[in-house]
Amino acid sequence: MSGCACENDSDFSAIEGKQKKVLVSVMLINLGTFCMMVLASYQSQSSALLSGTLDNLGDALAYAVSFAVIGAGLLIKARAALFKGALISLAAGLVAIQILYRCFYLEVPISETMGIAACLNLLANIFCLFLLTPLRNDDLNMASVWECSRNDVFEGLAVIVTALAVWMSQSGLPDIVVAFFLLVLFTRSAARICSAALIQISEVNSPVQSH
Repeated sequence: MSGCACENDSDFSAIEGKQKKVLVSVMLINLGTFCMMVLASYQSQSSALLSGTLDNLGDALAYAVSFAVIGAGLLIKARAALFKGALISLAAGLVAIQILYRCFYLEVPISETMGIAACLNLLANIFCLFLLTPLRNDDLNMASVWECSRNDVFEGLAVIVTALAVWMSQSGLPDIVVAFFLLVLFTRSAARICSAALIQISEVNSPVQSH
């Protein structure tokens, strides 16, 4: 029996070690792309690119939280997932404010800057998703992180399409439309993560409440 226990402990330690290594990698990648996207979104004046910038910052914070709760109990992991859902909601709110501002002050973003930044960001996001996919079913903590990374890939593709549409139309309207699409994507993702976290919190607390 003791041998089985030691073997299980060893397996859990190996899983947690792999999760920590991957989370550190994707966190550093997102911090790097965030810095690049800040400069690009400021130079290009793109709402869609700004949404990606805020998303990268939120993801880096989410990965840091996920790293901190590795090895913790289900309740702590569920609360961490709830916090990550709140971060995505905050990013969605900031994007909504930017969209409203651009509706009144519509400008034509610099499509070349948008395209280059979006392509670099997409490559980084695909690599992060590749690293996280084998871990997505480990627990709610890793599942929520994977969802963040998947959103990043969609966001990167959307911004590339936006840059092309802006270049072809010489209008700021495609930028607003895609930023709104990303707003909907972030909101739905936040709702899914928060819903799953609240269900798990309820399941963990219910035996306690029955006593």
